[in-house]
Amino acid sequence: MKRNLICGGAAILFGLLIALGPQFLFKTCGIHDDDVPVCYWAARAEISMGILIAALGVYLIFFTNIKVQLGLTISIFMSGIVAGLIPFDIFFGVCKDTSMVCYRVTLPALTVISALLIIGAVVNMMLLEKKTRS
Repeated sequence: MKRNLICGGAAILFGLLIALGPQFLFKTCGIHDDDVPVCYWAARAEISMGILIAALGVYLIFFTNIKVQLGLTISIFMSGIVAGLIPFDIFFGVCKDTSMVCYRVTLPALTVISALLIIGAVVNMMLLEKKTRS
């Protein structure tokens, strides 16, 4: 149960950082007059991914079945990959101008947060898989 709380809490924290970070902590460009930059849409997409990851973290805390936890952790892993790819050109991207705050701050911040989430999910998957086999 202690591991559920730690892993679920970490997923909730990272999910909230992904959802709220581009809005409040490491802001994107926003809307400029009639021009809506691509990083604005990337930040909007991150809200959905962050809420999904946080919700999966809540479920991870309350479900005790090992196989359900493994499935939730795989979902967190895959959502972390998508959240990490959104600020790159694969999905939306951010402004290409290296002087823009979205390129200098938002992109690296979301990349690091997503990478930590993915690493945590992999570690939890390995622990759950080991527990499943024994």
